[in-house]
Amino acid sequence: MGTAIKRKATRNKKAKIEPMTLLEWAGVLEPGAMALMFLLAVLLTSGLSVVYTTHKNRFSFSELQQLKDHANQLQVEWGQLLIEQSTFGLEGRIEQKATEQLQMRVPELSNIVMVSHE
Repeated sequence: MGTAIKRKATRNKKAKIEPMTLLEWAGVLEPGAMALMFLLAVLLTSGLSVVYTTHKNRFSFSELQQLKDHANQLQVEWGQLLIEQSTFGLEGRIEQKATEQLQMRVPELSNIVMVSHE
């Protein structure tokens, strides 16, 4: 393989000189070189998959943080709604206790007197 010319025997035993292709000259077609190129392709594919996975992981983590913030906001809103519900329920409970335990009742309209404070 030291020369750039390859000799090929023909039928009449004369040596015919053919130029080598670039791949033959570079030694790429040899079995060891083919295995090395295959390993290089696997290494490149592996590196690109690591980059892609890291990229997807960062975006997924960012989305997770946004969803956690949204869940926290919903939890705060839920707490506020529970407080509001208990506040609205408190008036009905007071009226119920006043009616049952203290035997209070709502006066008739004719017995209600409006007072102004001027």
